[in-house]
Parts: sequence; C-alpha cells; structure tokens
Amino acid sequence: MGFVKEFKEFAMRGNVVDLAIGLIVGAAFGKVVSSLVGDVLMPPLGLLIGGVNFTDLAITLRAATDGAPAVNLRYGAFLQTIVDFMIVAFAIFLVVKGMNTLKRRKEAAPAAPPAPPQEVTLLSEIRDLLKQGR
Repeated sequence: MGFVKEFKEFAMRGNVVDLAIGLIVGAAFGKVVSSLVGDVLMPPLGLLIGGVNFTDLAITLRAATDGAPAVNLRYGAFLQTIVDFMIVAFAIFLVVKGMNTLKRRKEAAPAAPPAPPQEVTLLSEIRDLLKQGR
C-alpha cells in the first residue's frame, strides 16, 4: 500500500501538475503554429518562389508499380517542419525573454525603506502627543 500512497503524493505534487498543464498547452500551441505556418506563411512563400507547395516537394526513389506504391523522399514536409520548429522556438524565446525582463525589473525595484529605529518611533509619538496638547 505504501507504493500507491507514494505515487499519489508524487502525482499530486505541484510540479507534476504544472508539467501536465504545460504539455497540454504546448500541444495546442503546436497545432496553432502548424496552422500558421502551413496555412498562412507557406502559401505566399510558395507563390513567391513560383507557386511551389512545400509539402509537395519530393524526390521519387521508386515509381509506383501495380502492387506497390511509390517510394518518395518528402523533403518538402521536412522543410515545413523545420519552419514550424523555428517559429515555435522563436515564440518560446520571446516568452522567456519577457519573463526575464520582468524578473530583472522586479529585482531592480527599490526595496521599501527600512523601519526607523524604535527610539525614533517613540520620539515621533511623543512629538505628535505634544502637538495635540496632551
């Protein structure tokens, strides 16, 4: 029974839950970036270089026969995946850079002035009482 309890404590630790959430958000972010690259960036780029669709770029290693499909080296899909990766890496870089900037600003913010010594506080209270006429 100790193994199950230990696993439950491990799984419910904040870091594991944060990792799971990050993985889910990362997968969704990957789909968004793939759509951005495949549907928004690559068509105009293909048009600029002569109407080429990158996913169609391939080298036929063996032509299709009656019993076997063609064997293609699909380097266009690989190029598109590299572009996807570069965009994801750049977006993550921007997020980390922003977090580091915020962290530096927070560290550089002036700290609250230290509390005055007890003698100064007491003297200030006596001064205030004397002003009130007590």
